[in-house]
Amino acid sequence: MDIKDLPLPAFFREHYTKFSSLTPIQKKAVDAGLLQGTSLLICAPTASGKTLVATMAMANTIGKGKVIYLVPLKALANEKYKEFKQLLEKTDHKAMISIGDVDSDSGYLSRYDVLVLTTEKLDSLMRHHVPWLREVKAVVIDEIHLLNDPSRGPTLEIILTLLKTMIKPQLIGLSATIGNPQQLADWLEATLVQDTWRPVELKQGIYHDDKIEFY
Repeated sequence: MDIKDLPLPAFFREHYTKFSSLTPIQKKAVDAGLLQGTSLLICAPTASGKTLVATMAMANTIGKGKVIYLVPLKALANEKYKEFKQLLEKTDHKAMISIGDVDSDSGYLSRYDVLVLTTEKLDSLMRHHVPWLREVKAVVIDEIHLLNDPSRGPTLEIILTLLKTMIKPQLIGLSATIGNPQQLADWLEATLVQDTWRPVELKQGIYHDDKIEFY
């Protein structure tokens, strides 16, 4: 399956021409209903193409509603914002990042189609009952395994619970490390999509006395 054959906007297909064919996890996600609005939990190794799965969902949603890309760290938020801004630069759609001033309704965010937010910022927006949240049709949760984190996990769990019950967007959870993926997928009311393919083979070994013994 090639990217150019996907029923996605031209700006997406033109931007990702360098990725001619889908990776295994991307193909599985499309087959599982990614472009039909199905919520998915994507579990695959690092560099296997999980982010492009989320970007496909984003491109598929733009024009129908807003997209939130939820991240745990400010550094990751800045990285994704630059990526999405470049993707949308030749379109009428706009991306924005908001990672500070958490005790604010940040009214200016209503003007944007793609919002890159930290967990704490989305929590603040929901507490302020911002009206444009009803326009959100897709939410990507990067590093969703942090639900198990004692500091960030409870806030993320509450946010996802409210999203599921209040606006019911398409949820796309991304992670390389989940110990109980099916249980989490069931809780998200999402389809579990897994794959073990990685672009570079991962080997394990022991280094001792300037020698490595792989096993």
